[in-house]
Amino acid sequence: MMTTDARKCTALPALMTLCLGVAAMFSVTTQAAEAAQTMTNLPASATTLSSEQQAIPLIAAFMATSDMPHLNAALNQGLDAGLTISETREILVQLYAYVGFPRSLNALNELMTVVQARQQRGIDDAPGREPGREPGRAIPTGDELLAAGTANQTRISGGPVKGPVFEFAPVINRFLQTHLFGDIFERDNLDWQSRELATVGALAATPGVESQLRSHMAASLRVGLSAAQLRQVTELLKKHGDAQTAERANTALTQALAASGA
Repeated sequence: MMTTDARKCTALPALMTLCLGVAAMFSVTTQAAEAAQTMTNLPASATTLSSEQQAIPLIAAFMATSDMPHLNAALNQGLDAGLTISETREILVQLYAYVGFPRSLNALNELMTVVQARQQRGIDDAPGREPGREPGRAIPTGDELLAAGTANQTRISGGPVKGPVFEFAPVINRFLQTHLFGDIFERDNLDWQSRELATVGALAATPGVESQLRSHMAASLRVGLSAAQLRQVTELLKKHGDAQTAERANTALTQALAASGA
C-alpha cells in the first residue's frame, strides 16, 4: 500500500518536471528586448551569490537525494545566513513539484526538527512572512489564477509554451499554469531567483532529468541570475555535494549559455 501511494504522490511531480523541460524545447523564442522588458521587476544580476542564496541549491540537492544528515547541515547553514523560516519552508514546499511529496514531507519534518533544536539552543530565527500578505497582493483564484500562471510560465520559459506534448495532453499544461506557475509561483514569500536556485539544485541531484535541468539553467538566466552566479552553484555542489551532481549542473549551464549566445 505504501508503494502504491508513493507512486501516486510522485507521478504528477515527475510529469510536471518532464513537461517543463519539453516546454522549453518547444517554446516560442521572444526578442531580447521583450524579454528584458518583462523582467524589469526582478532583482538585477550580480556576480556572486549572497550567503542566503548559497545555501538554497544545497538544501534542494540534499532534499532530492533524501540525505538527511547533509540536509540538516544545509538547513542550519541557510538559517544562519539569514533565510527566514518561511523562506526555508517555501523551498521545501515548492520542490514537491519536482522531486515528489514524500521527499518534501520528509524534508519539512527535518526543518521542524532543526528549528526546534535551534530554539532549544536559544537561537531565535526570523519567522518571515506568509505569502500574499502585502497590501494588494492577494494570491489570485479561478480564472485570474490561470491568467497569472500563464503569464508567469511565459516569462520564465522565454515565450508562450506550446508543443506536441501539450497537444497530446492539453490538461498537463493547464495543471502547470494553474498550479505550478499559479498557486506556487504566485506565492510571494520567496523570490523567483531563489525558486530557480532550488529547482536547479534538486534537478542536478536527480539523474535522468538533464534536459529539464538545462531548461531551468536557462530560466535562471531569464529571472536575473548571472552566469557567474550559476557557475558558483556548480562549485558549491562540487564542494559540498558529489561530483556527478556538479558535473550535471556544469554541463547544463554550458549548454544553456551556448544556446543563449552568452
